[in-house]
Amino acid sequence: MLNIKHILRSHVWGKPFQQTKKNLNIFPGHQNQRKGFCTSTQVIGGYTVKDHLYDAVVVGAGGAGLRAGFGLASEGFRTAVVSKLFPTRSHTVAAQGGINAALGNMEPDDWRWHMYDTVKGSDWLGDQDAIHYMCREAPTAVIELENYGMPFSRTSDGLIYQRAFGGQSYDFGRGGQAHRCCCVADRTGHSMLHTLYGRSLQYDTAYFTEYFALDLLMVNGECRGVIALCLEDGSLHRIRAKNTVISTGGYGRSFFSCTSAHTCTGDGNAMFSRAGFANQDMEFVQFHPTGIYGAGCLITEGCRGEGGYLVNSEGERFMERYAPTAKDLASRDVVSRSMTIEIREGRGVGEHKDHVHLQLHHLPPEQLAARLPGISETAMIFAGVDVTRDPIPVLPTVHYNMGGISTNYKGQAIYNKDGSDHVIPGLYAAGEAACASVHGANRLGANSLLDLVVFGRACAHTISAENKPGDTVGEITDNAGTESIDNLDSVRYADGSRSVASLRNDMQRTMQTHAAVFRTGDVLKQGCDKMSELTKEIKTDIKTSDRGLIWNTDLVEALELQNLVTVANQTIIGAEARKESRGAHAREDFKVRLDEYDYSQPIEGQEKLPIDKHWRKHTLTNVNKSDGSVSITYRPVIDSTLNETECGWVKPAIRSY
Repeated sequence: MLNIKHILRSHVWGKPFQQTKKNLNIFPGHQNQRKGFCTSTQVIGGYTVKDHLYDAVVVGAGGAGLRAGFGLASEGFRTAVVSKLFPTRSHTVAAQGGINAALGNMEPDDWRWHMYDTVKGSDWLGDQDAIHYMCREAPTAVIELENYGMPFSRTSDGLIYQRAFGGQSYDFGRGGQAHRCCCVADRTGHSMLHTLYGRSLQYDTAYFTEYFALDLLMVNGECRGVIALCLEDGSLHRIRAKNTVISTGGYGRSFFSCTSAHTCTGDGNAMFSRAGFANQDMEFVQFHPTGIYGAGCLITEGCRGEGGYLVNSEGERFMERYAPTAKDLASRDVVSRSMTIEIREGRGVGEHKDHVHLQLHHLPPEQLAARLPGISETAMIFAGVDVTRDPIPVLPTVHYNMGGISTNYKGQAIYNKDGSDHVIPGLYAAGEAACASVHGANRLGANSLLDLVVFGRACAHTISAENKPGDTVGEITDNAGTESIDNLDSVRYADGSRSVASLRNDMQRTMQTHAAVFRTGDVLKQGCDKMSELTKEIKTDIKTSDRGLIWNTDLVEALELQNLVTVANQTIIGAEARKESRGAHAREDFKVRLDEYDYSQPIEGQEKLPIDKHWRKHTLTNVNKSDGSVSITYRPVIDSTLNETECGWVKPAIRSY
């Protein structure tokens, strides 16, 4: 049931909800794309290649891709959505805790307080114009979801229920723990993804379902679409479009233990690298504090938001020592490091004292059933634990990638040249694949689902503002995509000595060991050397067994491995180069954050350090396609907001909870 208060709000903050009647012709993805917009078919290098023409193509059909896709289709753009999965299998479905927005349903709230918490959570590496935009647009985005039919949990008076979540406060950190996280019990991502997909079916969007995007089609620095492999029949498809949106998700599977789906292989980031552009801040990898010990499955931060807490072998609530104010609801990087220290110092639990416990059994069973039903089930299946009686064994687990394709707050992909940012014509990115940068060095819980819908929506708004349906699409050459086809053929017939699974396992274990929660220079350097050798092996010694083209999972996993090693190299080399500790990047040999000023002291009288002498800057990593080597440059953090009158910038300070 829609909330009248929120419908009235939507008239103030955005367009009033309307039941759209246009574009209701719905076709299965294959039917639509084949009958509607296939312009030609040819054979290149022995492979059937079909050409298609659209106004826009979206790569990835998770939350960001769906929001961008139907946002464009609703404005009349002929839109194709390319996904290697059926849309509702996308990893957005696994998000549990919720989505942040300053609705003020539990106590008075303000989006500026949300912005402050996000900047602080980013350890002052986030771009404040993008954070300003995201937090300001958050209430509108959530109300849109409610109007689309997303079944949010409710308070007793019918408002959207908002739970406490890590790193959230009122009154710029002075007002105590905020209740800002809108949720659907502990299955928020599942609900959001199905809501967005259902909404998208109102529009005539062409879904290329189970098509694997290989590369961007670039002409003179302009993106003109993508080339993709149809997994069903092995045909290749060049989808030409004036506007391309990358929303392929993260690259968590570059690590051995992670909460990410097996499909989170950094495809969009690797495509961006192969197009000659630099990804940003790839070294910042978030370890979620509570993955189930031994399985890695996610246990939402919402458990602690509902009143759960962590204990060590002595039964002590140890977070009170590390974060006296926020305690178990400190930001994720702080909690993960605290858990790791407890284990290192011998206060872990279990036979090997290598994990800690999450206590929930003090909470009323009816609260667990209403607010955390999925967690109760997951804990029983993967840990054999009845949460009403026993604690859950947990350990920090790779969960999110703060880095990605560099974009501005409009969703436009950018590159940095001679100290200035430049827009890449025709290319956009949103979601975990992108780096706006709203998360900086550490993402706050429940800001990821917000990132998806706000910047997926922003991409659609920007494209519709700057283009018209039916605009002329730039031409591509007859042999466009040949390099991708050659690589596909090479991998398909690869006859080295090492299987895809063996090489992938070595890469994941190298990253897990050498780029962990705590990092040191020597260990990182060893990891860089190992990754360099693995890159060469993957290039020269990989073996695939299936030579076919129909549902060739061996081939697809080999292509995904190429993508993973591309982004993993950028991650570990960027981490080795960053000689400081900031957010999720914790160096034991460089334990302090190094800014342009020493913010632990009054800045009056201090001389500002030049950008090459401090680390409050974004890392840009370029990959050499021929040998896989990585080069690094940097760009400054954007401290200015979109409107200083509406919201001033958040000045750097010592970060504590």
